[in-house]
Amino acid sequence: QVQVVESGGGLVQPGGSLRLSCEVSTTIFSLYAMGWYRQAPGKERELIATISTSISGGVARYGDSDSVKDRFTIARDDAKNTVYLQMNNLKPEDTAVYYCNAHFTVRNQDFWGQGTQVIVSS
Repeated sequence: QVQVVESGGGLVQPGGSLRLSCEVSTTIFSLYAMGWYRQAPGKERELIATISTSISGGVARYGDSDSVKDRFTIARDDAKNTVYLQMNNLKPEDTAVYYCNAHFTVRNQDFWGQGTQVIVSS
């Protein structure tokens, strides 16, 4: 069974930065497209960013939220089976549980992590 484990969340002051990590237990990470989502209390889960498989060029795409564009960056390291989300200039409205999604492109399967909590507060 593929396991997806997020880490790196925590409490940060407004204007600060965090880097989230997501490691996938698989020997074929290069065939997984990866994504980061978040869910704030009382809100629906929101797409932040996705990154295609390395074979497809590792192309990053960002969700429609203008609030994260230019502040968040997704990246992958296939040697470490890990995808990252670099978050800069954090704002209180970024407070949410952040989830990692691993999409196995060969079989169109999705695997989710348990989420990591990010709290932006002074």
